[in-house]
Amino acid sequence: MQHGELTVAAILRYGAQAFPDSEVVSFDQEHTTTTTFARVAARAAQLANALVDVGIHPSDRVGTFCFNHAAHLEAYLGIPAMGSVIHTLNIRLAPDQLSFVINDAQDRAIIVDGVVLPMLAQVLGGCPSVETIVVVGPTPDAAMRDQLAQRLRVVDYDDFLEGQPTVFDWPRVTETDAAMICYSSGTTGNPKGVIYSHRSSYLHAVSALPLYGQRSWNILESKGDRALIVVPMFHAAAWGAPYACWLTGSTMIMPGRFLQAEPLAIMIERFRPTVSSGVPTIWNDLLHYLESHPTDVSSLRMLTSGGSATPRSLIEAYLERHNIPVVSGWGMTETSPVCTLAIPPSGTPRECLVDYLETAGKVVPGVELRIVDDEHHVLPWDGQAIGEVQVRGPWIAAGYLGGEGGENFEDGWLRTGDIATIDHEGYMRIVDRTKDVIKSGGEWISSIGLENAIMAHPAVAEAAVIAVPDDRWFERPLAFVVVKPGASLDVMELRDFLASRVAKWWLPERYSFVDAIPRTSVGKFHKKVLREGVLAGNYDIQMIDRVGGGQS
Repeated sequence: MQHGELTVAAILRYGAQAFPDSEVVSFDQEHTTTTTFARVAARAAQLANALVDVGIHPSDRVGTFCFNHAAHLEAYLGIPAMGSVIHTLNIRLAPDQLSFVINDAQDRAIIVDGVVLPMLAQVLGGCPSVETIVVVGPTPDAAMRDQLAQRLRVVDYDDFLEGQPTVFDWPRVTETDAAMICYSSGTTGNPKGVIYSHRSSYLHAVSALPLYGQRSWNILESKGDRALIVVPMFHAAAWGAPYACWLTGSTMIMPGRFLQAEPLAIMIERFRPTVSSGVPTIWNDLLHYLESHPTDVSSLRMLTSGGSATPRSLIEAYLERHNIPVVSGWGMTETSPVCTLAIPPSGTPRECLVDYLETAGKVVPGVELRIVDDEHHVLPWDGQAIGEVQVRGPWIAAGYLGGEGGENFEDGWLRTGDIATIDHEGYMRIVDRTKDVIKSGGEWISSIGLENAIMAHPAVAEAAVIAVPDDRWFERPLAFVVVKPGASLDVMELRDFLASRVAKWWLPERYSFVDAIPRTSVGKFHKKVLREGVLAGNYDIQMIDRVGGGQS
């Protein structure tokens, strides 16, 4: 058989040729713009030509510090296709981590949204590899930009592309060459660089085609998917959505920086997406908004949710109130990221759908998955055995940039740090993170399971659970609870609510009602910050009588 290279350039060529009239909609409230795949492809070529003119060569790293919009898509396509490496910089990183990842990757140029240029500018003085800054859109601080231009090449994105040829002689690259660098969130130490190859990016995009390539059964209607890509393009390649949509000709609706519930509701009603991807926090906020702001969301056939466990109560609410299934997925930055999808078996009765949708899902083709115990024994898929999840496959990292983090890899398997069970049908349930699991009186307590039980209370907006030391039981759960606006809830009411939903020894004695729960740069609960806050005495913790800390 012939050997065709699986590259981003191949993705670019296919989408441009097969779906030239498919659209990319960039939402900016007052100035929403629409372009076509053909135009995006032409501008990706112009971007490549412009980068060559400023000295960017194959294997050089080009950063992006951008939200989701057409220009970022042009970078997603053009930079890897020219043989260089796109480095998606997370806008939510702290300044010290941002400077660390720029220096670690040795970015030579950075494409940045004007609205966040001040955030980038504050660290550039300590980033000697950066030579060129390309600014997308206006910036709120013209003086700051002028100061930056005194020591760096600073140019507007449209001016950068102006006059460049709309074709580029895309070089032949080896499919195992680097295409993209994404960094882990760095909740413990500095972020670690994960290098996505052309091959891994291509295969991962193909694995996601069923999510974004649904066509109407009525061929005469010829309706394709319209994807509202909420998950940021600066995080884990937006879960592969941009490349998958490009390969299927699905309309891409890019929300920019407007990820709040109100603008998302406006976009759903105005642009009629059929599918959307995002983290549970986003869907939780949107659900609450819809309760008081009726919006037509009937175009959505599915929401996908990942990044953290999706509460069962959230899945039930979308299905019952809006007839929208929320399909969970599981993965990590190190896994490109999609490894599992919670798609129920064909023919599942409606009343049983949530039982599948609330799982982390079944492993997708191309990925191997197992759970192992502390002695590295492979455990059975019986729904009872609990162990650490390990994965391997063509879009799973084999190591980190610079060779760090070797302890996360074992005999060709990635040690994920997630604790799970897998049932006989192959559906995985994440029990906890290895660093978050609570061992009370010799019994495991799942912080995720307890969080989901708490969030099932109608007055609770969100909840996070951590382990705290206990004189008798070694560890006990402490629940941080955010109450919905306008609602009221006391400790005993919540404890009574939980009593019929979790095992007796799971019931917390410690509660802290807070205004918000800190989150990581990728939207997960930042439990390290919670633990540090408890040690520093920053939280008001309410204690109630202990009702059992372990199984007697």
